[in-house]
Amino acid sequence: MLFYRFIRVFVVSFVGLINGRVTYLHKDRLPKDDNFVLVGPHRTWWDPVWYAMASYPKKFIFMAKKELFKNPAMRILIETLGAFPVDRKNVGTDTIKYPINELKNGNRSLIMFPTGSRHSQSLKSGSILIAKLSKKPIVPAVYQGPVKFSHLFKRNNTTISFGEPIIIDPKARLTDEKIAEYNEKIQASFDALDKEINPNWVYVDPKQQKK
Repeated sequence: MLFYRFIRVFVVSFVGLINGRVTYLHKDRLPKDDNFVLVGPHRTWWDPVWYAMASYPKKFIFMAKKELFKNPAMRILIETLGAFPVDRKNVGTDTIKYPINELKNGNRSLIMFPTGSRHSQSLKSGSILIAKLSKKPIVPAVYQGPVKFSHLFKRNNTTISFGEPIIIDPKARLTDEKIAEYNEKIQASFDALDKEINPNWVYVDPKQQKK
C-alpha cells in the first residue's frame, strides 16, 4: 500500500519536526508472522496513528465513530488508512464480524482501545471477545507524550512501549469472572509499561481539566 507508506513517512516526519524525538520500546514483542489485537489506553485522538506508526511495517484496521465518515474527504482518507465505521449507540454483531474476518484471513491487525473513549478508564470486553473468536493474541501498548494538540509544539519526548502478548483461550467461556481476569492482566501490563517509561507520569484527561 503505497499511500499507507507515504502517510507514515509524512506523519512521522511532521510530528517529529514539531514534537521532537519518539522512542519505541520492546518492538520485539510484536508477533512477526501473525495478526494480533493491539490494545492501549486511549489518551489522545492521535494515538491510533502513533501505535500504527510504531508497529510499522505491520498494517492495521481500527474502529472509528460513524460520524467521521459523513465528510467525503475525511471518509476516503480514514478508510484508506484502515478505519471502519462503528455506531457507538448501537453496537451489534456486525461490528465485530469485519475485524475478526480481517484478523483471521487478511494481512492487517487491529488497534482497539478497551475503554472505548479517551474520557473513561474502565476496561470493556470487546477486544477480549474479538481476540477469542479470531484466535489471535492481545498485545498491550502504552503511549506517554502530549495529550493536547497545543502541547505537541513543546517538543516533549514521546515514548511508545509494547507489552508481552496475552493469549485468550478460544475454548474458555467468557464469563464475567473470566473477562475480569483478562482485563486485570491487560491493566497490569499497562501499569507496568507506564512505570517502566516514567513512574511519575500521570494521564490527566484534558476534558476534566476544563471543569
